[in-house]
Formats: sequence, structure tokens, C-alpha cells
Amino acid sequence: MSKRAVLEVIALDVEDAVAAQAGGADRLELVTDMAADGLTPSVATVAAIRGAVDIDVRVMLRLADGFAAGDVERLTRVAGEMREAGASQFVLGFLDPEGDVDLGTVERIAKVLDGCRWTFHRAIDRAANRDALRKQLADFPGLDTYLTAGAAGGVDEGLTVLSAEARRRGEPGYEQQLLVGGGLRLEHVPGLLDAGIDGFHIGGAARPAGWAGPVSADAVAEWRRVLGH
Repeated sequence: MSKRAVLEVIALDVEDAVAAQAGGADRLELVTDMAADGLTPSVATVAAIRGAVDIDVRVMLRLADGFAAGDVERLTRVAGEMREAGASQFVLGFLDPEGDVDLGTVERIAKVLDGCRWTFHRAIDRAANRDALRKQLADFPGLDTYLTAGAAGGVDEGLTVLSAEARRRGEPGYEQQLLVGGGLRLEHVPGLLDAGIDGFHIGGAARPAGWAGPVSADAVAEWRRVLGH
């Protein structure tokens, strides 16, 4: 029997978190400010959501739009504050101006996270060389997931890359789970499952009223149904 696919849902607040869990989400990605594609939420929001649900919560560590680290001292401090508030899983990813992984910043943040599990997010879709990035991060403590659409333009453009990377699972640099997100639609799911992908990430797809509205438990439940229980 195949392993249950992971369904991760973006949550902005407690209402989203509760609805996502009710619909069958396995995990939340907790962010604020989706106009900037998701930034670090407040410590108070993290604490409130952790108190409201009992599924896994991954907290975004990103202070500004784009994939540059920006103020690394502040970023490091925020990571520490989140740890102190009880956050134990995270999402991050930084590139330098050439499109290579910003190893210095990732090393500093990973040290603060001290073994916590974390996702390298869609910065990989903007990287100059995906394979090189994955091999550079192959042995980073805590890194267990790549959130990716396979291409900067979204899943429609990235299906071939996603399938190819899924076939390499277990190779050096490819041990981590692929969590597919970025323009992901229900119609993509059967092919991705057939390719061996077992992680799915939704944001707007969980919100029938768009980003101005809350997560719908019914919408999440439909994804859970298609992915399998």
C-alpha cells in the first residue's frame, strides 16, 4: 500500500489553520503578506496557531519580497525568536545575485534552527542551476523538503523537471521530499502521483474567494480526497 501523500496548506491566521486541519491538511505553511509571496508572520500569530491546531506548522523565514536574504542579522534574530516561541519547523531559501544558493546565510540560519526540520522553498525555481543547488545543500541538517513548481513560471512549465527529479529520489542531493506547489491544480495530481511525487502544497486553491477570503475546509477536503486518504 502506498504512503499517504502530504498535503500542505498556506495559512495566514488561526481561522485558516483550523479550516485547513478540518479539511484534512497534514501540515501548514504559516506566512503573512501574500502580496509579497509570503513573509515571516508575527510571533503572536505563530503562538496562536500552535495553540489552535495539532498538525505540523512550518514557519516562513523571509523578510522581504524576492530571494535575497537582506538583513541577515535581523533574519537570524527572528529565527531565534520563533524558536523561543515554540516553532519547530521552518521554510527558507536564499539566492545570491548570480542565482546561486546563498550558502553563508543558509548556514547561519540552519545553525540557529539547530536541527529543526525545514523546507527550501521556491527560490530553487529561480536558481541558476537546480542540480548544483541541491548537491550543495545535500547534507544540511534539518533540510527534508524542497517546495518547487519545477520552473519559475509554475507547475504547467515544470512538469518535466518535477518528474525527472522524482526519478532521482535517493541520489546525493535528491534525498529530500519534493513538495509541489506554485500554480498547482487538481488536474495535475494524477500525473504527479504516477511520477512518484508524494508532497502537494496549495495556497489560492484552498480559497474559493481568493486571497481576500479564508481557507475553505471543503476545498481542502476535495484535495485530500483526490490525493487519497
